[in-house]
Amino acid sequence: MKTRRLFAALAAAALLAVPAASAAPIAYVPNEGSGTVSLVDTASDKVVATLKFGQKPRGIAVSADGARLFLSDQTANALVVVDTVKRVEIGRVPLGDSPEAIYLSPDGKLLAAAIEENDQVVLVDVDKLAVARRLKMRGKNPEHAVFSPDGRWLYVSAEEADSVDIVEVASGQVVKSVKVGDRPRGIGFLPDGSRAYVAAENADTVNVFDVGTHTVVARIRAGARSNGVTVHPDGKRVFVTSGGEGTVQVIDTATNTIVAKVAVGRRPWNMALTPDGRKLYVACGRSNAVAVVDTESYRKVAEIPVGDLPWGVAIR
Repeated sequence: MKTRRLFAALAAAALLAVPAASAAPIAYVPNEGSGTVSLVDTASDKVVATLKFGQKPRGIAVSADGARLFLSDQTANALVVVDTVKRVEIGRVPLGDSPEAIYLSPDGKLLAAAIEENDQVVLVDVDKLAVARRLKMRGKNPEHAVFSPDGRWLYVSAEEADSVDIVEVASGQVVKSVKVGDRPRGIGFLPDGSRAYVAAENADTVNVFDVGTHTVVARIRAGARSNGVTVHPDGKRVFVTSGGEGTVQVIDTATNTIVAKVAVGRRPWNMALTPDGRKLYVACGRSNAVAVVDTESYRKVAEIPVGDLPWGVAIR
């Protein structure tokens, strides 16, 4: 009997010791219309929880260890920080008027928040949960502020502009502004940091930057109202949402040409890939749903109802 009990205890301990990382990643979806965050199990493509954080969550990011979720609350003008295990709010940081997209630095020490009404990018010290610096932009109504893979640069797009502001992170200075077309939006860097892809919504184009020289080396005609940009982990493909067409365009980075187009839903916006790059999750704002795309077959394989006006996706 004692032997059986010991065996049972050891078996239970072994089950408890299985790391959380063995579970499928969770896709976090901020729904700005309903003031909620939907949690999607990427194995089943089902919503497993709907949480209430903030009043109008928009920008979203997750720490590398998956322990903390960051949200920009446009109504509260604040960064909301959530413990993903306990699913409770653990902190707030005042940001400024109408915060939009947020991005973590490669080392996870800084978070960049685009602040529309103040024409600023705010850098938050993630450990201290305090504002480290406020950077004034040249472009009006910044929306995305994305770190280069080496953490040296921030590329910043602005809704009421035709240029991308390039910020040297160390000095906090805008060192260059580069014209890309009216209403620049999503930004994505190749994993090696050699190039950046920037969508210009009203110009229906994607601009390709040589990051070494901060110059545009190619312009790709994309779908109507090109918006969100996400780069595959292998660096061979870039995904761009077309809000006007309800599609995702796929760019081959070797040729800088569009090689596929996938219908996903109404007003596709921002998106994210699973860590293995096999599935793309697209927030379709006017569909109140997230579309799931198989990145090998370029087929929409699921549509997941979420809250009202999903803004984006972050996955860990």
